[in-house]
Amino acid sequence: MSTTILLALVCAGGVLLFFIGISRTPSTNTAQMVQQRLSVYGGEKPLSVEEIELQRPFSERVLRPAIERLGSMLSRSTPQKARQDLLNRLELAGRPGNLTPEDFMAIRLVAAAIFAALGLLVGLLLGNPVYLVISLAVGAILGYYAPVAWLKQKVDGRRAEIQKNLPDALDLLVICVDAGLGFDAALARVTDKYKNALSELLAKALREVSLGRPRLEALDEMGRSSGVEDLHNFIQAVIQSEQFGTGIGKILRIQADEMRRRRRQRAQERGAQATLKMMLPMVGCIFPTLWIVLLGPAVLILMRPR
Repeated sequence: MSTTILLALVCAGGVLLFFIGISRTPSTNTAQMVQQRLSVYGGEKPLSVEEIELQRPFSERVLRPAIERLGSMLSRSTPQKARQDLLNRLELAGRPGNLTPEDFMAIRLVAAAIFAALGLLVGLLLGNPVYLVISLAVGAILGYYAPVAWLKQKVDGRRAEIQKNLPDALDLLVICVDAGLGFDAALARVTDKYKNALSELLAKALREVSLGRPRLEALDEMGRSSGVEDLHNFIQAVIQSEQFGTGIGKILRIQADEMRRRRRQRAQERGAQATLKMMLPMVGCIFPTLWIVLLGPAVLILMRPR
């Protein structure tokens, strides 16, 4: 029993040190790093490569390179279609942490190993071989699929953010176009005014246009890759107005009115669903308490010996 407890404490200490290393911040802040770099130009002793490297966070010095090496090894055995699908999902999520498909696959394996270690620790504490195997398997499965659930949550949150900010962006586009700005200049004003997922997509499309890509092609790619139906429909309407020579101001006003109407309908739909969603907590939490308060005394009276 003492050996089991000792092994469990060692595993717990290893996991604790791992997470401390992830959250560890560099010993010097940004101002100090800038001061040290400026001191080089002032004639003071320059920093060595090792000192500059040690100023970086632990996650960038050790964890990230290790994950990248593991991801490069995994990419050799991963089909091209699976990597492309994963890349599309990362793009929909906004490339959190500048992750590549190889990095994400490596993170899944690392998370599976960490959760498996936690499951092993729980199994050792329980002291039953059956529980040990079950907790180990459950921990590995949870760790392997937890990054997928996190990525799906990021994708859904980004889509909801784009859909929420689209009507306000269209209203600003209408104002800018009516004021005499061109469509590209109006898009640039939107990217300057707002800092959200939609403005990031528009800024990316504008950068591609400035590098020589056709504007309609860049906008079409943006609408298709966003995963938001309202944005895709708006881009298609803009493309059709460009192709048929329709005034862009009229199209923008129609689309702005339509987006506001859809947002109002979604709000009304969620309000109508609130009654049904409130039934579950009422039945599960409130009604049992009322039954205990109302029927408890009667049950006690019936259970009293006569």
